[in-house]
Amino acid sequence: MRRVGVGVGIAVFTLLVIAIPTDLIPNPIFTRQIEAPSWAWPVAIVTAVLAGALIALPRPTSCRPATRTGIIGGGIAYFAVGCPTCNHLVMLALGATGALAWFAPIQPYLALIGLGILAAAIGHRLWLLRSAAAVQPPAGATES
Repeated sequence: MRRVGVGVGIAVFTLLVIAIPTDLIPNPIFTRQIEAPSWAWPVAIVTAVLAGALIALPRPTSCRPATRTGIIGGGIAYFAVGCPTCNHLVMLALGATGALAWFAPIQPYLALIGLGILAAAIGHRLWLLRSAAAVQPPAGATES
């Protein structure tokens, strides 16, 4: 039950970390110069749910912590829902015209890549858990 609570906490935290700086949740600190696309909220919510699920899954001893994969997938999703002209890295690299002409059109694909990384990490974790369970003897079994 503790894992579920941690997963829910991570999901809420992830949603806030994505939605506040990208101004999906209106706030006085961050603003968007371009309105969020219709798919931004669903991507933010699914990212949060997947991140929470990844953290909530037990970690086999043969598995590295989920933080690296979770940060990569969540970070890509964060860039996907962010305003293309508000992203300083994109503006430095491409300028305002490039941000709108080059970066904005690939944002939906970035969302899919970020969600795919998180989903693949969950699938890998489940596979490791099944593999570890298959190797372990059943509870109560004795060796001769």
